[in-house]
Amino acid sequence: MIQFLGGAGTVTGSKYLLQAFGKKILIDCGLFQGEKELRLLNWKEAPVDVTLVDLVLLTHGHLDHCGFLPRIVKDGYNGPIYGTAPSLDIASIVLKDSARLQEEDAHIANNSSYSKHKPALPLYDSNDVENTLSLFHSVELDHWISVTPDVQFRFRYNGHILGASFIEIRVGEKKLVFSGDIGRDGDPLLYTPEKPEDADILLLESTYGNRIHRGNPEKRLIQLVNQYSDSNGSIIIPSFAVERTQLLMFLLWRLRKEKKIPNIPIYMDSPMGLHVFEVFQNYGPKWHKLTKAECREISKDIIRIKDAGESKRNTKNKGPRIIIAGSGMATGGRVLSYMEQSLGDNESLILLVGYQAAGTRGRKLLRGDTEIKIRGKYYEVRCDVESIDGLSAHADQSELLEWISHLKKQPEKICIVHGEPEAAHSLREKIEKTSNGEVIVPELNDTITFEV
Repeated sequence: MIQFLGGAGTVTGSKYLLQAFGKKILIDCGLFQGEKELRLLNWKEAPVDVTLVDLVLLTHGHLDHCGFLPRIVKDGYNGPIYGTAPSLDIASIVLKDSARLQEEDAHIANNSSYSKHKPALPLYDSNDVENTLSLFHSVELDHWISVTPDVQFRFRYNGHILGASFIEIRVGEKKLVFSGDIGRDGDPLLYTPEKPEDADILLLESTYGNRIHRGNPEKRLIQLVNQYSDSNGSIIIPSFAVERTQLLMFLLWRLRKEKKIPNIPIYMDSPMGLHVFEVFQNYGPKWHKLTKAECREISKDIIRIKDAGESKRNTKNKGPRIIIAGSGMATGGRVLSYMEQSLGDNESLILLVGYQAAGTRGRKLLRGDTEIKIRGKYYEVRCDVESIDGLSAHADQSELLEWISHLKKQPEKICIVHGEPEAAHSLREKIEKTSNGEVIVPELNDTITFEV
């Protein structure tokens, strides 16, 4: 049986509980993000007793796939958490940052009295994260590991971000495939994702299940940087600290080196992004395309903001300049301080370069909201807001269909997960045209059963 504890009907909070041969295996354990209705799910009592879960398998280190781990540890889980070495390194960074931000937000809320909770508390704290990290166990790619004689699993390279994998699980005579988040062919930093050859049960992500990445993102980036580089404003790029920040650093470094954009200052203001870049330096060339020499050059060329005081001073400086800062959907992090200074500046640009989930500030900017609320205060939007498609680390609809086209036979069941309803149903309709199996879009807490 598989129960969909998250990542069902939404693009966040991925959690899938597999029960077979007396074992309970949790595949991913992500944090719900975005709209308040989703965020509140993080605080609800889990529909499963986490103390009875035997192990956790982690596809990659993004918050919506690993960010709930400290909470289940806080609630009593003490089994192993398996992932690739770079995924666990990144998850360590992400979880420490998540705990810090939650602690800071609770502190600010209590001091500012804008929270209705008295006192406001974090979902988990830094001690919970440290307890979680002690349960991490790294695994090699393509190596089968036995849980019981009837249950084995292995991780396979999936692009998307450093360390990301899809997971194959043998359950008796059946093979289950959990796609995680699927990367893209031709990614500037990462290699082409591997593709499954067989699956009886397939859980397939659908973040971009109704979209095709169009245009030339580098050309668009060049155009926008040149357009705003002679103003006194700033180009503020909210960026995911894992992979997107490193991709932007690489692209802007190369474009400036090739003299395709002006030599204006480029700042990377994301402590987590800085730590992840250090992880990148540790794992080439097995996991990514950058050479050590290129990593060193990028480190020298991009101005990296290292402490909060320097960041605070930098928010008040004038342009022209480019600021890459977390978080990618403007849900938190240092980008909020830059937005507080720049939203009302008609010479500045907020440049969105990734998926913006429903309910996030990034989605509100993208749809044209004229006011944005930050830390209890509303800011009028007078700056320009643009977006660049095609920089996403997620496969689009055609790439998702190509990823499953290598299967030797049609799965019995394909479950479309990790997508907003429109995207999931659009992908289901496409797959149903060629599949003889059952194609399902599960809802939260639904279960499916299968014979083993």
